[in-house]
Parts: sequence; C-alpha cells; structure tokens
Amino acid sequence: MLAKRIIPCLDIKDGRTVKGVNFENLRDAGDPVELAKLYAEEGADELVFLDITATHEKRKTLVALVERIAANINIPFTVGGGISSVEDVYVLLQSGADKISLNSAAVRNSKLISDIAEKFGSQCLVLAIDAKEKDGKWNVFLNGGRLETELDLFEWAKEGEQRGAGEILFTSMNHDGTKNGFANNALKQLSETVNIPVIASGGAGTMQHFYDTFTEGKSDAALAASIFHFKEIAIRDLKSYLHQKGITVRL
Repeated sequence: MLAKRIIPCLDIKDGRTVKGVNFENLRDAGDPVELAKLYAEEGADELVFLDITATHEKRKTLVALVERIAANINIPFTVGGGISSVEDVYVLLQSGADKISLNSAAVRNSKLISDIAEKFGSQCLVLAIDAKEKDGKWNVFLNGGRLETELDLFEWAKEGEQRGAGEILFTSMNHDGTKNGFANNALKQLSETVNIPVIASGGAGTMQHFYDTFTEGKSDAALAASIFHFKEIAIRDLKSYLHQKGITVRL
C-alpha cells in the first residue's frame, strides 16, 4: 500500500507565510524559507507553496522565493499561484519546483492542463480546486475563493484527470481554517470519481482528523497549514500517531 503523505502548505502573501479562516482574515505565520526548512527536517513528505494573491493581483509567482526554498530543502515541493502558460511552468521547474499547481488558469483555459502534461508529464501537474458546498452542490471558485463559477467539483476533477492532471488538491472552503475536520464525504466521492491521487485540504485541527480523512475520506494525502505553522501539532508526532493507528506513513 502506498504511504499516505503529510503536506504542510505555505500560503504566501507579500513574501510572508499567512493563514486565514474560510479564505479571509489572514494573519502572519512566519518566513516561508525558515518554515520550509523546519518542515523538511521534521519529516514532511512534501510541501505546497501557494502565492495566494498572484492571480488576483495579475502577476507571476515569486520566482526568487522558489529558488530560495529549493536551495534549503530536500523534499518535493509544489508551487502554485499566477501560473498561466507553459513558459511559466518551465521557469518554475527550472527554479527548483518539483510540481506546479494550476487552479484559476486551468478553469479559464482547460487546454493548458493538456499542454503542460504533454510538455512536462502528468507527474508534475497538480490540479488545485477550491470549492464550496451550498444546498448539496459543490461549486468551484476562482481567484483565491473570490469568484464563484457554475462548475461542479466532481465533473471538473474528472475533466482535469482526462486532460492530464496527475493529482487533485481539493480545498473545501467551508472547512478551511475551521479546524473541525476535512470534508470527508466529498473527498470520498472525489476519490471514487477519479483514478489519480486526491489531496485533502481545509479543516485539519487534530491528529484524529488526519486519520479520518485517510480512512473515511479515502484521501491519498492530507494538507494543513495553521496547525503546523503555529506549532499545535508536530509532524513527527502526527506520523507516529497515524502509524500506531495502522496508517502506512513514511517515518
């Protein structure tokens, strides 16, 4: 059985790591390079680095910061935010990123998924989806949760897989920053809809929540931010807990 992955997420704004609740009320969580180094040393399997205002501010991801992070860690890391072309992906991979994450740009131009997959391979392409549940329907949102679309979460994930995405990173906007647990019902449905790994995001608050998303939600990986940034849960302790509960993790 493939090991379940624990992935700290660094949301970047103005060169600093930030964290909010339901995509709002951001507060400073520290220097991204220092946090990246710490998480690599603590046993994180991967890192995700999202320049959360790049698309909204219509600018490119912070390449210099990507280079600094790559120079300081030895685990795979994914970069997202402001990526809108094959050329952008080339620059980020050259700067040291292992994977890139597409979100708003993929919705606006779904051919971009296949173009990137053909050029660089599906293994380096993560389709990030921010969605909110309302009246039983999960709608996809763009621009860091600012813009609602009519797109259905599950249909979009399936299309993304068909176009060449190698993983789905699903963030439940209803659960983001609440620390009440992941959206496991939706995650389970998502895992049954696609044949590529699904990364759970939004809602981690306790070690039990990680266990629940791996068992009930059928997630392949779980991503969290504030509980790691503010030292509420240590990655080593979390992995030890999951291992004791029978979840396959890299220790």
